[in-house]
Amino acid sequence: MKIRRIFAHRVELPLKEDSYKWSGGKSVSVFDSTVVGVETDTGLVGYGEVCPLGPFYLPAYADGVRAGLRELAPHLLGLDPRETAKLNHGMDAALKGHPYVKSGIDIACWDILGQATGLPVCTLLGGRFGESVRLYRAISQTPPDVMVQNVAGYRDEGYTRFQLKVGGDPDTDIERIRAAREILPAPCRLVADANTGWTQHEAMRVVRGVRDLDVYIEQPCLTYEECLAVRRNTNHPFVLDENIDSLEMLLRAKADLAMDVVNLKISKLGGLTKTALARDLCVSMGIAMTIEDSWGGDITTAAIAHLAHSTPEEFRFTSTDFNSYVTVSTAEGAPQREQGFMRASNSPGLGVQPRQDVLGPVVVDVS
Repeated sequence: MKIRRIFAHRVELPLKEDSYKWSGGKSVSVFDSTVVGVETDTGLVGYGEVCPLGPFYLPAYADGVRAGLRELAPHLLGLDPRETAKLNHGMDAALKGHPYVKSGIDIACWDILGQATGLPVCTLLGGRFGESVRLYRAISQTPPDVMVQNVAGYRDEGYTRFQLKVGGDPDTDIERIRAAREILPAPCRLVADANTGWTQHEAMRVVRGVRDLDVYIEQPCLTYEECLAVRRNTNHPFVLDENIDSLEMLLRAKADLAMDVVNLKISKLGGLTKTALARDLCVSMGIAMTIEDSWGGDITTAAIAHLAHSTPEEFRFTSTDFNSYVTVSTAEGAPQREQGFMRASNSPGLGVQPRQDVLGPVVVDVS
């Protein structure tokens, strides 16, 4: 089996809520997603998806995905998509860095491997642990009273994990965290996610201001060293996200005891192959994980579900269902939220069938 064509569609994903806001005044109302297709000489076609959280979150942007595909795809024609390690070696040789460009191709090849073997991707990634995957809900940054109303609404829909977008004025953030924690019953987990938005002294003020609360602190500052300093001055469970962009950083953070939970984003690490490697390393080191991506629709949600479902439950802190945040469905068969949980498909591959009428015209085509 050989790759004979790599193509991509550009899809806009408007939010159900007006906009998604986080630290530093950043916001997005319509996400620019790239759906990647890999076609083989046997007729099998696999799909992946890459959707950066705007150009100001991580070193990634939507047009960069498409430009990178035009550069990378010619080097992959003729390779066997089922040989995922060899494929990744070829991608890294042809294009240094830019893991988010490679992610959609890698996911699509896992989809092909599943179709070719008749197995769901989660089985190929190690097996299905548990009956479902617990989800978190990200709460967009708004005034404290509005955020609390949103937390209450999603709590009533069955969510038990909440990622509160903070990283603004420390006094307001303390108010946000206290108000949200007050309305959540004890089994619920609250994460105060600053998305690098606090300076070190601001982060210290916040962690001291909520030291009596049951709350996780996520990525308070921009640099790893700043986050580590905060970590060493708080007894709150600590989550790292943006700083963990490689196995090297993951190992460094483990050695420094820098976190209790790590967020693994598929496109940040370059696809399912490399994220599964990081996942397995976390399991071996005893580190819990949030398994997710930067953003996306049905295909991204399917990829997240398969990776999460193939992760031992005791190390699976939470995941997310991005397709429930947006108004456009790009594929049939994608996981759907049920009382704060989702399930990976039992069908071969990712178990999704793209809606061609929604995907629109092809914007990248290499054959």
